Amino acid sequence: MILQLQPAKLIKRYKRFLADITLPNGDQTTIHCANTGAMKGCAEPNNNVWYSISDNAKRKYPFSWEISQTQDKDFICVNTLRANQLVEEAIEQGNIKEITGYSSLVSEVKYGSENSRIDFLATFPDGPNAYIEVKSVTLLESGHGYFPDAVTTRGQKHLRELMEMVSQGHRAILLFAVLHSGINDISVASHIDPSYAKLLKQAADAGVEILAYKAEFSSNVDVIHINLHDKIAFIAQ
Repeated sequence: MILQLQPAKLIKRYKRFLADITLPNGDQTTIHCANTGAMKGCAEPNNNVWYSISDNAKRKYPFSWEISQTQDKDFICVNTLRANQLVEEAIEQGNIKEITGYSSLVSEVKYGSENSRIDFLATFPDGPNAYIEVKSVTLLESGHGYFPDAVTTRGQKHLRELMEMVSQGHRAILLFAVLHSGINDISVASHIDPSYAKLLKQAADAGVEILAYKAEFSSNVDVIHINLHDKIAFIAQ
């Protein structure tokens, strides 16, 4: 993925969907933040940030926060909408070795008894279909990545739905898209959401496949390349 972005300095994030930034010329403005999570460690004042510009004239805030850079120089893709785009690109390029040989890949398919939508449904000509749920990982603590960064009842529902798909004879895949360059392994954040941690263990025991792939960042002036192709360890608890 190639993103044409503009640099700035973060002043603060607030009201979940907004952040104030300082532009290189010293002007201050407000940008939209698509990330509804806690964003722990991703939104420190004075961090370098990069934003995209929308050509939609109806948008109140045409700038969208895309990338942060921590004081340790780690890059973080904070726009959670990019996670599915990166995963789709990686699957189509054959970078996710566990998801190859499919005949079709469809996004946002209704499924499950709790009225959910799966991120991707991969259909295979000679095997069970694969239901793929994508989660964006940006929380780094004590040298390790964790998910979730806040209590997630929605995430708990998705785990139940994935287990239901396994019980029906399908493949079910929980794919962690690690969008923080400083994360080299991940675990479930049982200290943040013990209910999610319990359900995740149940899901793994039931046959839900758990994968973690890390994004690689490279930058050249105002162009940032992001590719998802490095598999990293998921450390079960």
